[in-house]
Amino acid sequence: MRSWHSGKPAGPLSAFGAALVAAVVVVDQLSKAVADTRLPPGEAIDLLPILTLYRVNNTGIAFSFLAGLGPGLLIGLTIAISAIVIVLWARARDGGLFAAAGFALILGGAIGNLVDRLRLGYVIDFLLLHLGDRTLFVFNLADAALTLGPALLLLVYLWPAAPGSSPS
Repeated sequence: MRSWHSGKPAGPLSAFGAALVAAVVVVDQLSKAVADTRLPPGEAIDLLPILTLYRVNNTGIAFSFLAGLGPGLLIGLTIAISAIVIVLWARARDGGLFAAAGFALILGGAIGNLVDRLRLGYVIDFLLLHLGDRTLFVFNLADAALTLGPALLLLVYLWPAAPGSSPS
């Protein structure tokens, strides 16, 4: 019996892989376009007690880390990391659809933010996670995919097999 994470993952050029990467990029870019046109920078709109719409232009990567490198180096870094993800994904021999989804989320998120860097020189972030007055971070949907993808891969590759199950 196959488990939920067994078998060779659908590859980056498979219909599943390409569709999920494209979906992440499209949803990310549409959400950023709405934030860019409808949410003035610095204006806060509370959604939940811990989540606020708050648009900023991020010249760095996650948590504004490496903001001083400039867009050119960050573009090169993003392309290099994306290439590594594609190679690892293409070489993966197990992990099934969940691994393919993890790789696709990472690649789609990277491409979504890369589009912003190429087009604008910065990334549009608009979701502010906070605890009261304490800001945790501002992010976008590409960042969410870049967080969920590795988490899914960790789950797939580190989750122990069910007792009595055998790999297929």
